[in-house]
Amino acid sequence: MQKKVRGKKYLEAIKLVDAKKSYAPTEAIDLIKKITKAKFDGSVEVHMHLGIDPKKGEQAVRGVVVMPHATGQTKRVAVFTVTHADAAKKAGADLVGGKELIAEIKSSGKCDFDVAVADPSMMKDIAMIAKILGPKGLMPSPKNETVTDKIEKTVAELKKGKVTFKNDDTGNVHQSVGKVSLDTAKLVDNLVAFIDAVKKSKPASAKGSYIQSVTVCSTMGPGIRVQV
Repeated sequence: MQKKVRGKKYLEAIKLVDAKKSYAPTEAIDLIKKITKAKFDGSVEVHMHLGIDPKKGEQAVRGVVVMPHATGQTKRVAVFTVTHADAAKKAGADLVGGKELIAEIKSSGKCDFDVAVADPSMMKDIAMIAKILGPKGLMPSPKNETVTDKIEKTVAELKKGKVTFKNDDTGNVHQSVGKVSLDTAKLVDNLVAFIDAVKKSKPASAKGSYIQSVTVCSTMGPGIRVQV
């Protein structure tokens, strides 16, 4: 296997990170800002390794969290509704429609949005495009609060920074908590809110140490261990 070649800026940055140390959240974010040399405004990412068996369905971790501060990532929101169309548009939804929107997606196979919300009455019709939405992680679900009668509130929260999360096949959870340019205190608030949400989503059947490690980094930057 060919050895991955790291850039000069990355190698300079990693020298400032103590790989044996777990940093306090504020200290970790301050360090990210110090070592990030990218010419673009990268994201601050958190990666959590959980003590779960991802092969067991009852140990799946999923949840929802509304970030205290906007993450700087604008999500395109699609709303499947007829009765709440005006409320969805008022809240800032990018796509709003009923059966005609479903037919358009079924015909093209394309989903020009990042998250889908639906009022319960539309779910029987959305089943027609489940095979398109499902693999892309876009299928509305009561579990992540995207099947709801509270359309206006849900869209507004998604636009502000509401995110859904779930573990991957290796038992890890990944999430962006904001842009590097965001104020340190706000990034820390978002980071702590996300960690707390994952803590509260611990499966009852998960035994032993649940949160095994938390690492933060900027886009293409080195990882920094965070105290839990």
